[in-house]
Amino acid sequence: MTGRGFTARGKVAVVGYAQSAIQRHAGRPLGAITLETARAAVADAGLTCADIDGVVTSALFPTAGSHDVQDGVSSVPATWLAERLRGAGAGAGGGGGDVPRYVAGFHGIGQIPGMVGMAVNAVASGAADNVLVYRALHNPPGKYHANTMERAAGPAQWTAPQGFFGPLAMIGLPYTEYLQRYGARREAMAAVLVEARKNGARIPWSYWYKRPLTAAEYLAAPMISDPVCRYDCDIPVDGVAAFVLTSAERAADLPHRPVYVAGYASGLPATRRLPLHWPLDDIMDVGAETARRLWESSGVGPDEVDLPQLYDGFSPFVYFWLEALGFCPRGEAHRFVQDGRIDSDRPDALPVLSGGGALGNGRMHGIPQMLECYLQLSGRAGDRQRVGAAVGLACHSSPHYGGAVVYTAEPRR
Repeated sequence: MTGRGFTARGKVAVVGYAQSAIQRHAGRPLGAITLETARAAVADAGLTCADIDGVVTSALFPTAGSHDVQDGVSSVPATWLAERLRGAGAGAGGGGGDVPRYVAGFHGIGQIPGMVGMAVNAVASGAADNVLVYRALHNPPGKYHANTMERAAGPAQWTAPQGFFGPLAMIGLPYTEYLQRYGARREAMAAVLVEARKNGARIPWSYWYKRPLTAAEYLAAPMISDPVCRYDCDIPVDGVAAFVLTSAERAADLPHRPVYVAGYASGLPATRRLPLHWPLDDIMDVGAETARRLWESSGVGPDEVDLPQLYDGFSPFVYFWLEALGFCPRGEAHRFVQDGRIDSDRPDALPVLSGGGALGNGRMHGIPQMLECYLQLSGRAGDRQRVGAAVGLACHSSPHYGGAVVYTAEPRR
Protein backbone atom coordinates (compact mmCIF):
# COMPACT_ATOMS: atom_id res chain seq x y z
CA MET A 1 0.00 0.00 0.00
CA THR A 2 1.26 3.48 -0.82
CA GLY A 3 0.28 6.81 0.63
CA ARG A 4 1.51 10.10 1.94
CA GLY A 5 2.62 8.51 5.22
CA PHE A 6 4.82 10.38 7.63
CA THR A 7 8.48 11.14 7.26
CA ALA A 8 9.56 9.25 10.40
CA ARG A 9 8.34 5.92 8.99
CA GLY A 10 10.91 3.24 9.84
CA LYS A 11 13.33 5.75 11.34
CA VAL A 12 12.52 5.09 15.02
CA ALA A 13 12.70 1.72 16.73
CA VAL A 14 11.81 0.02 20.01
CA VAL A 15 15.02 -1.51 21.38
CA GLY A 16 14.23 -2.75 24.90
CA TYR A 17 11.48 -3.37 27.41
CA ALA A 18 10.58 -4.39 30.95
CA GLN A 19 7.27 -5.54 32.44
CA SER A 20 6.55 -5.75 36.15
CA ALA A 21 4.45 -8.46 37.71
CA ILE A 22 0.77 -7.65 37.25
CA GLN A 23 -0.97 -7.90 40.62
CA ARG A 24 -4.37 -7.08 42.03
CA HIS A 25 -2.68 -4.97 44.73
CA ALA A 26 1.10 -4.76 44.70
CA GLY A 27 1.69 -3.77 48.32
CA ARG A 28 4.30 -1.26 47.16
CA PRO A 29 3.98 2.35 45.95
CA LEU A 30 3.39 2.57 42.22
CA GLY A 31 6.30 4.99 41.91
CA ALA A 32 8.76 2.44 43.32
CA ILE A 33 7.57 -0.22 40.86
CA THR A 34 7.76 2.28 37.99
CA LEU A 35 11.31 3.35 38.81
CA GLU A 36 12.44 -0.26 39.07
CA THR A 37 10.75 -1.23 35.80
CA ALA A 38 12.04 1.82 33.95
CA ARG A 39 15.63 1.10 34.93
CA ALA A 40 15.21 -2.54 33.92
CA ALA A 41 13.99 -1.48 30.46
CA VAL A 42 16.98 0.82 30.03
CA ALA A 43 19.35 -1.98 30.99
CA ASP A 44 17.54 -4.38 28.64
CA ALA A 45 18.19 -1.95 25.79
CA GLY A 46 21.91 -2.02 26.54
CA LEU A 47 21.93 1.57 27.78
CA THR A 48 22.39 3.40 31.06
CA CYS A 49 20.03 5.89 32.64
CA ALA A 50 22.53 8.60 31.72
CA ASP A 51 21.84 7.74 28.04
CA ILE A 52 18.11 8.43 28.45
CA ASP A 53 17.42 12.02 27.49
CA GLY A 54 13.67 11.69 26.94
CA VAL A 55 10.82 10.48 29.19
CA VAL A 56 7.22 10.18 27.95
CA THR A 57 4.11 8.71 29.52
CA SER A 58 0.39 9.11 29.88
CA ALA A 59 -0.44 9.32 33.55
CA LEU A 60 -4.25 9.15 33.36
CA PHE A 61 -5.72 7.34 36.38
CA PRO A 62 -8.57 5.40 34.73
CA THR A 63 -11.27 5.31 37.36
CA ALA A 64 -14.71 6.89 37.43
CA GLY A 65 -14.58 6.89 41.23
CA SER A 66 -13.66 9.52 43.79
CA HIS A 67 -10.15 8.27 44.55
CA ASP A 68 -7.33 10.67 45.32
CA VAL A 69 -4.63 11.03 42.69
CA GLN A 70 -1.21 11.11 44.33
CA ASP A 71 2.01 11.35 42.36
CA GLY A 72 4.15 8.29 42.96
CA VAL A 73 1.29 6.42 44.63
CA SER A 74 -1.69 6.19 42.29
CA SER A 75 -0.19 7.99 39.29
CA VAL A 76 3.35 8.45 37.96
CA PRO A 77 3.71 11.54 35.74
CA ALA A 78 6.72 11.90 33.46
CA THR A 79 8.15 14.69 35.59
CA TRP A 80 8.06 12.51 38.71
CA LEU A 81 10.02 9.72 37.05
CA ALA A 82 12.41 12.03 35.20
CA GLU A 83 13.46 13.63 38.49
CA ARG A 84 14.39 10.24 39.94
CA LEU A 85 15.51 8.10 37.00
CA ARG A 86 19.22 8.89 37.24
CA GLY A 87 19.47 8.56 41.00
CA ALA A 88 18.76 10.35 44.27
CA GLY A 89 20.57 13.50 43.19
CA ALA A 90 18.59 14.09 40.04
CA GLY A 91 16.12 16.93 39.60
CA ALA A 92 13.66 18.37 42.06
CA GLY A 93 13.14 15.00 43.72
CA GLY A 94 16.76 14.95 44.86
CA GLY A 95 17.86 18.54 44.59
CA GLY A 96 20.05 18.17 41.48
CA GLY A 97 19.68 19.19 37.86
CA ASP A 98 20.64 15.97 36.06
CA VAL A 99 17.35 15.21 34.31
CA PRO A 100 16.47 14.23 30.73
CA ARG A 101 16.11 17.18 28.37
CA TYR A 102 12.77 16.07 26.93
CA VAL A 103 9.96 15.27 29.38
CA ALA A 104 6.35 15.08 28.21
CA GLY A 105 2.99 13.51 28.92
CA PHE A 106 0.12 12.60 26.63
CA HIS A 107 -3.29 13.76 27.86
CA GLY A 108 -6.24 12.07 26.25
CA ILE A 109 -7.75 8.69 25.42
CA GLY A 110 -5.71 6.14 23.50
CA GLN A 111 -2.81 6.75 25.86
CA ILE A 112 -0.44 4.14 24.44
CA PRO A 113 -0.57 5.23 20.77
CA GLY A 114 -0.51 8.84 21.96
CA MET A 115 2.64 8.54 24.03
CA VAL A 116 4.38 6.36 21.42
CA GLY A 117 3.62 9.03 18.83
CA MET A 118 5.15 11.71 21.06
CA ALA A 119 8.28 9.60 21.60
CA VAL A 120 8.65 8.89 17.88
CA ASN A 121 8.32 12.57 17.06
CA ALA A 122 10.89 13.49 19.72
CA VAL A 123 13.48 11.08 18.34
CA ALA A 124 12.77 11.93 14.70
CA SER A 125 13.02 15.67 15.34
CA GLY A 126 16.17 15.45 17.45
CA ALA A 127 14.45 16.63 20.63
CA ALA A 128 15.81 13.47 22.28
CA ASP A 129 18.08 10.59 21.30
CA ASN A 130 16.86 7.79 23.57
CA VAL A 131 13.32 8.01 24.94
CA LEU A 132 11.88 5.98 27.79
CA VAL A 133 8.15 5.33 27.32
CA TYR A 134 6.14 3.80 30.15
CA ARG A 135 2.64 3.27 31.51
CA ALA A 136 1.90 2.74 35.20
CA LEU A 137 -1.54 1.45 36.26
CA HIS A 138 -2.94 1.44 39.77
CA ASN A 139 -5.81 -0.41 41.41
CA PRO A 140 -6.93 1.59 44.46
CA PRO A 141 -8.19 -0.12 47.62
CA GLY A 142 -11.93 -0.54 47.88
CA LYS A 143 -14.38 -0.36 45.00
CA TYR A 144 -12.69 0.74 41.79
CA HIS A 145 -15.54 3.01 40.66
CA ALA A 146 -16.83 3.98 44.13
CA ASN A 147 -18.13 7.54 43.88
CA THR A 148 -19.11 9.98 46.63
CA MET A 149 -21.10 12.21 44.26
CA GLU A 150 -24.34 13.44 45.86
CA ARG A 151 -25.65 15.53 42.98
CA ALA A 152 -25.18 15.64 39.21
CA ALA A 153 -24.80 18.89 37.32
CA GLY A 154 -24.43 19.78 33.66
CA PRO A 155 -25.03 17.08 31.05
CA ALA A 156 -24.53 14.33 33.68
CA GLN A 157 -27.79 15.37 35.39
CA TRP A 158 -29.68 13.68 32.57
CA THR A 159 -27.83 10.36 32.84
CA ALA A 160 -26.18 9.72 36.22
CA PRO A 161 -29.38 9.79 38.35
CA GLN A 162 -30.90 7.19 36.04
CA GLY A 163 -27.91 4.87 36.52
CA PHE A 164 -26.12 5.62 33.25
CA PHE A 165 -22.76 6.21 34.84
CA GLY A 166 -19.20 5.03 34.26
CA PRO A 167 -17.60 2.91 31.56
CA LEU A 168 -19.81 -0.16 32.06
CA ALA A 169 -22.90 1.71 30.90
CA MET A 170 -20.80 3.34 28.20
CA ILE A 171 -19.84 0.02 26.58
CA GLY A 172 -23.14 -1.71 27.36
CA LEU A 173 -25.03 0.64 25.04
CA PRO A 174 -23.14 -0.03 21.77
CA TYR A 175 -22.77 -3.71 22.60
CA THR A 176 -26.55 -3.96 22.95
CA GLU A 177 -26.92 -2.17 19.62
CA TYR A 178 -24.52 -4.63 18.02
CA LEU A 179 -26.30 -7.71 19.36
CA GLN A 180 -29.70 -6.45 18.26
CA ARG A 181 -28.71 -5.04 14.88
CA TYR A 182 -26.72 -8.04 13.67
CA GLY A 183 -28.50 -10.88 15.44
CA ALA A 184 -25.37 -11.69 17.43
CA ARG A 185 -25.51 -13.77 20.61
CA ARG A 186 -23.48 -13.47 23.79
CA GLU A 187 -22.34 -17.05 23.31
CA ALA A 188 -20.18 -15.92 20.37
CA MET A 189 -18.12 -13.68 22.66
CA ALA A 190 -16.99 -16.73 24.62
CA ALA A 191 -14.46 -17.41 21.84
CA VAL A 192 -12.82 -14.04 22.52
CA LEU A 193 -12.58 -14.59 26.28
CA VAL A 194 -11.32 -18.15 25.99
CA GLU A 195 -8.60 -17.04 23.55
CA ALA A 196 -7.49 -14.06 25.68
CA ARG A 197 -7.30 -16.07 28.87
CA LYS A 198 -5.60 -19.03 27.17
CA ASN A 199 -2.77 -16.80 26.04
CA GLY A 200 -2.60 -14.77 29.25
CA ALA A 201 -2.30 -18.01 31.20
CA ARG A 202 0.98 -18.66 29.38
CA ILE A 203 2.63 -15.35 30.32
CA PRO A 204 4.46 -15.34 33.68
CA TRP A 205 3.80 -11.69 34.55
CA SER A 206 0.07 -11.89 33.75
CA TYR A 207 -2.43 -11.63 36.58
CA TRP A 208 -4.16 -14.63 35.00
CA TYR A 209 -1.00 -16.75 34.67
CA LYS A 210 -1.90 -20.46 34.66
CA ARG A 211 -5.61 -19.57 34.93
CA PRO A 212 -7.37 -20.08 31.59
CA LEU A 213 -11.12 -19.68 31.22
CA THR A 214 -13.70 -22.02 29.68
CA ALA A 215 -16.70 -20.96 27.64
CA ALA A 216 -18.98 -22.39 30.34
CA GLU A 217 -17.28 -20.29 33.02
CA TYR A 218 -17.65 -17.18 30.89
CA LEU A 219 -21.34 -17.71 30.25
CA ALA A 220 -22.00 -18.45 33.95
CA ALA A 221 -20.37 -15.20 35.14
CA PRO A 222 -22.65 -12.63 36.80
CA MET A 223 -24.06 -9.82 34.70
CA ILE A 224 -22.74 -6.38 35.65
CA SER A 225 -24.32 -4.06 33.09
CA ASP A 226 -26.46 -6.12 30.74
CA PRO A 227 -25.21 -7.49 28.35
CA VAL A 228 -21.74 -6.99 29.89
CA CYS A 229 -20.75 -9.67 32.38
CA ARG A 230 -17.80 -9.81 34.79
CA TYR A 231 -15.44 -11.49 32.34
CA ASP A 232 -16.21 -9.00 29.56
CA CYS A 233 -14.20 -6.49 31.63
CA ASP A 234 -10.47 -6.43 32.23
CA ILE A 235 -9.57 -6.65 35.91
CA PRO A 236 -8.06 -3.57 37.65
CA VAL A 237 -4.46 -4.17 38.63
CA ASP A 238 -1.17 -2.66 39.73
CA GLY A 239 1.42 -2.98 36.99
CA VAL A 240 4.05 -1.11 34.98
CA ALA A 241 5.63 -1.60 31.58
CA ALA A 242 8.42 0.43 29.99
CA PHE A 243 10.07 0.59 26.56
CA VAL A 244 13.07 2.38 25.09
CA LEU A 245 12.84 4.04 21.66
CA THR A 246 15.77 5.37 19.64
CA SER A 247 16.74 6.04 16.05
CA ALA A 248 17.13 3.19 13.58
CA GLU A 249 20.80 4.13 13.20
CA ARG A 250 21.56 3.91 16.92
CA ALA A 251 19.43 0.76 17.25
CA ALA A 252 21.80 -1.12 14.95
CA ASP A 253 24.49 -0.99 17.66
CA LEU A 254 22.28 -2.23 20.51
CA PRO A 255 21.93 -5.85 21.66
CA HIS A 256 18.39 -6.73 20.56
CA ARG A 257 16.76 -6.82 17.17
CA PRO A 258 14.96 -3.48 16.67
CA VAL A 259 11.23 -3.21 16.03
CA TYR A 260 10.39 -0.23 13.85
CA VAL A 261 7.47 2.17 14.11
CA ALA A 262 5.85 2.37 10.68
CA GLY A 263 2.99 4.73 11.51
CA TYR A 264 0.18 5.60 13.87
CA ALA A 265 -3.23 7.26 13.98
CA SER A 266 -5.71 8.49 16.58
CA GLY A 267 -9.48 8.23 16.55
CA LEU A 268 -10.41 11.81 17.29
CA PRO A 269 -12.45 13.84 16.65
CA ALA A 270 -15.34 11.80 17.96
CA THR A 271 -18.92 13.03 17.61
CA ARG A 272 -19.83 15.14 20.65
CA ARG A 273 -22.74 13.77 22.63
CA LEU A 274 -23.70 13.33 26.28
CA PRO A 275 -20.83 12.05 28.45
CA LEU A 276 -20.17 8.34 27.89
CA HIS A 277 -22.75 8.16 25.08
CA TRP A 278 -21.07 6.01 22.44
CA PRO A 279 -23.60 4.98 19.75
CA LEU A 280 -22.43 2.10 17.58
CA ASP A 281 -22.55 4.18 14.39
CA ASP A 282 -20.21 6.78 15.92
CA ILE A 283 -17.70 4.09 16.84
CA MET A 284 -17.71 2.49 13.42
CA ASP A 285 -17.90 5.60 11.23
CA VAL A 286 -15.06 7.40 12.99
CA GLY A 287 -13.24 4.08 13.37
CA ALA A 288 -13.20 3.70 9.58
CA GLU A 289 -11.51 7.09 9.34
CA THR A 290 -9.01 6.05 12.03
CA ALA A 291 -8.13 3.01 9.93
CA ARG A 292 -7.79 5.06 6.76
CA ARG A 293 -5.32 7.41 8.45
CA LEU A 294 -3.44 4.49 9.98
CA TRP A 295 -2.91 2.71 6.66
CA GLU A 296 -1.90 5.97 5.01
CA SER A 297 0.57 6.81 7.78
CA SER A 298 2.18 3.38 7.90
CA GLY A 299 2.15 2.49 4.20
CA VAL A 300 0.64 -0.93 4.87
CA GLY A 301 -2.87 -2.34 4.59
CA PRO A 302 -4.84 -4.90 6.62
CA ASP A 303 -3.84 -7.73 4.28
CA GLU A 304 -0.17 -7.21 5.22
CA VAL A 305 -0.69 -7.34 9.01
CA ASP A 306 0.11 -10.78 10.39
CA LEU A 307 0.14 -9.79 14.08
CA PRO A 308 -2.92 -7.59 14.81
CA GLN A 309 -3.22 -7.04 18.55
CA LEU A 310 -6.71 -5.65 19.10
CA TYR A 311 -7.72 -3.72 22.19
CA ASP A 312 -9.97 -5.62 24.57
CA GLY A 313 -10.39 -3.60 27.75
CA PHE A 314 -14.03 -4.52 27.23
CA SER A 315 -14.61 -7.54 25.03
CA PRO A 316 -16.89 -5.79 22.46
CA PHE A 317 -13.91 -3.66 21.41
CA VAL A 318 -12.53 -6.75 19.65
CA TYR A 319 -15.58 -6.82 17.38
CA PHE A 320 -15.38 -3.09 16.74
CA TRP A 321 -11.66 -3.12 15.86
CA LEU A 322 -11.96 -6.20 13.63
CA GLU A 323 -14.58 -4.43 11.55
CA ALA A 324 -13.15 -0.90 11.64
CA LEU A 325 -9.73 -2.09 10.46
CA GLY A 326 -11.21 -4.12 7.62
CA PHE A 327 -10.36 -7.61 8.84
CA CYS A 328 -13.99 -8.56 8.30
CA PRO A 329 -17.14 -6.78 7.03
CA ARG A 330 -19.21 -4.64 9.37
CA GLY A 331 -21.60 -6.78 11.40
CA GLU A 332 -19.60 -9.98 10.80
CA ALA A 333 -17.08 -9.97 13.68
CA HIS A 334 -19.29 -12.15 15.89
CA ARG A 335 -19.11 -14.82 13.19
CA PHE A 336 -15.45 -14.19 12.33
CA VAL A 337 -14.23 -15.07 15.85
CA GLN A 338 -15.85 -18.50 15.73
CA ASP A 339 -14.40 -21.87 14.69
CA GLY A 340 -10.81 -21.10 15.66
CA ARG A 341 -10.31 -18.18 13.27
CA ILE A 342 -8.61 -16.14 16.04
CA ASP A 343 -6.84 -19.11 17.65
CA SER A 344 -3.17 -18.12 17.94
CA ASP A 345 -2.19 -21.79 18.03
CA ARG A 346 -3.32 -22.17 14.43
CA PRO A 347 -0.88 -20.91 11.77
CA ASP A 348 -3.77 -19.99 9.44
CA ALA A 349 -5.70 -17.97 12.05
CA LEU A 350 -5.61 -14.23 12.76
CA PRO A 351 -3.89 -13.99 16.19
CA VAL A 352 -5.71 -10.90 17.47
CA LEU A 353 -5.07 -11.74 21.14
CA SER A 354 -1.86 -13.78 21.03
CA GLY A 355 -0.43 -11.60 23.81
CA GLY A 356 -3.49 -12.13 26.01
CA GLY A 357 -4.63 -8.52 25.78
CA ALA A 358 -6.15 -6.77 28.76
CA LEU A 359 -8.65 -9.57 29.37
CA GLY A 360 -5.81 -12.07 29.63
CA ASN A 361 -3.30 -9.92 31.56
CA GLY A 362 -5.18 -7.31 33.57
CA ARG A 363 -6.03 -3.65 33.08
CA MET A 364 -2.76 -2.56 31.51
CA HIS A 365 -4.58 -0.56 28.82
CA GLY A 366 -2.87 -1.06 25.45
CA ILE A 367 0.42 -2.26 26.93
CA PRO A 368 -0.16 -6.01 26.27
CA GLN A 369 -0.82 -5.17 22.61
CA MET A 370 2.36 -3.09 22.25
CA LEU A 371 4.44 -5.58 24.19
CA GLU A 372 3.28 -8.52 22.09
CA CYS A 373 4.21 -6.66 18.91
CA TYR A 374 7.67 -5.94 20.30
CA LEU A 375 8.32 -9.47 21.58
CA GLN A 376 7.14 -11.23 18.44
CA LEU A 377 8.75 -8.91 15.89
CA SER A 378 12.06 -8.85 17.77
CA GLY A 379 12.08 -12.65 18.08
CA ARG A 380 11.96 -12.52 21.89
CA ALA A 381 8.62 -14.27 22.54
CA GLY A 382 10.24 -17.55 23.61
CA ASP A 383 7.96 -20.58 23.42
CA ARG A 384 5.18 -18.36 22.08
CA GLN A 385 7.23 -17.13 19.11
CA ARG A 386 5.30 -16.95 15.83
CA VAL A 387 7.43 -17.93 12.85
CA GLY A 388 7.76 -15.18 10.27
CA ALA A 389 5.91 -12.43 12.15
CA ALA A 390 6.66 -9.26 10.17
CA VAL A 391 3.97 -6.59 10.64
CA GLY A 392 2.26 -5.93 13.96
CA LEU A 393 -0.58 -3.64 14.93
CA ALA A 394 -1.28 -2.47 18.49
CA CYS A 395 -4.65 -0.85 19.27
CA HIS A 396 -5.87 0.99 22.33
CA SER A 397 -9.32 2.11 23.49
CA SER A 398 -12.20 2.39 21.02
CA PRO A 399 -11.70 2.81 17.25
CA HIS A 400 -13.40 6.21 17.41
CA TYR A 401 -11.75 7.50 20.55
CA GLY A 402 -8.37 5.78 20.85
CA GLY A 403 -5.73 4.88 18.29
CA ALA A 404 -3.30 2.34 16.90
CA VAL A 405 0.37 1.93 15.98
CA VAL A 406 1.88 -0.24 13.23
CA TYR A 407 5.21 -1.95 13.97
CA THR A 408 7.46 -3.82 11.53
CA ALA A 409 10.34 -6.25 11.87
CA GLU A 410 12.20 -4.46 9.06
CA PRO A 411 12.28 -0.71 8.41
CA ARG A 412 9.81 0.59 5.83
CA ARG A 413 10.20 3.87 4.01
